[in-house]
Amino acid sequence: MPEPVNHQVNAARKTFQTLYQISKLLNTNLDPTTLSICIRLCENGVNPHALATVVKELQREVKAMNDGQLESSTSKTNTTK
Repeated sequence: MPEPVNHQVNAARKTFQTLYQISKLLNTNLDPTTLSICIRLCENGVNPHALATVVKELQREVKAMNDGQLESSTSKTNTTK
């Protein structure tokens, strides 16, 4: 790989690692794959505020679904005892 391209790849990797560390410090609960998708969406013109709103809503929905499943399995355990 030519030197300028290699330098660009290394710079992009370091930038992503920095963004991921910031994401962790801000407790976004985004894994590297999801963060990468969000970055690409923003680079392609998606409004970052709208994207953040959607991500937060999806995280709330997933939490609600998981909490519902936990309650369901807990009630099943209590009724079988």
